Amino acid sequence: MARIFITGSADGLGQLAARELTEQGHQLVLHGRNADRAQEALAAVPEAEAAVHGDLSTLAGMHEVAEQANQLGRFDAVIHNAGVYQVPRLARTADGLPPVLAVNSLAPYVLTCLITPPDRLVYLSSGMHRQGDASLRDLTWEQRPWNTTQAYCDSKLHDLLLALAVARQWPGVLANAVDPGWVPTKMGGDGAPDSLAAGFDTQVWLAAGTDPRACITGQYLHHRRPSHAQPKATEVALQEQLVAEFARLTGVAFPTGS
Repeated sequence: MARIFITGSADGLGQLAARELTEQGHQLVLHGRNADRAQEALAAVPEAEAAVHGDLSTLAGMHEVAEQANQLGRFDAVIHNAGVYQVPRLARTADGLPPVLAVNSLAPYVLTCLITPPDRLVYLSSGMHRQGDASLRDLTWEQRPWNTTQAYCDSKLHDLLLALAVARQWPGVLANAVDPGWVPTKMGGDGAPDSLAAGFDTQVWLAAGTDPRACITGQYLHHRRPSHAQPKATEVALQEQLVAEFARLTGVAFPTGS
């Protein structure tokens, strides 16, 4: 039995992954952006051990989630699932950050740094990362005119870069990124063409699978198979640049040597 923490598990793929993992006999800790959403998560997956809460669009909320998670004890796996998609206008967070950057990019980084390292880390990326801006220019959208689709693409590239950086820096941890596909969730919409079941299967497999094929690291996967990533994502210098920028933006240094 594995003990697994999933961010953004009050609905969507996070909740579906949690349900599947509890059905497999694993121990789950859930997350919602506030106390009410955390309770909704527990109501949907009553077999779960607990649910933490915290707004991942704020640095304070990221720290709160990490602190609550650590108080519950070490996890075997963490699935960084929380994310936002369509943000039509740029309304900055309490920290002056675009919410897509904060939730999709910086929250996985901060939680990775602050939560006691598990054996396995799974980061939700997307095939849209291939359109992400690999220059890492103007991450906070101070100079660029706001573009919600580009911001999302950028954030999913960030998640892949972070997963690959963690896999390289922490050889004792299996760290991978997943493209769940375009699936019919609240985020994906009713017209999404991919299988909903396939949308959470790879995360579940990587987090708790005993199949030797699931015991991999530094990979980008779609439906359990290696997928084509933007070539620049494999550049160590770019991964290091991202980690340095995230450390600067959050004030949280990346711990090495895990």
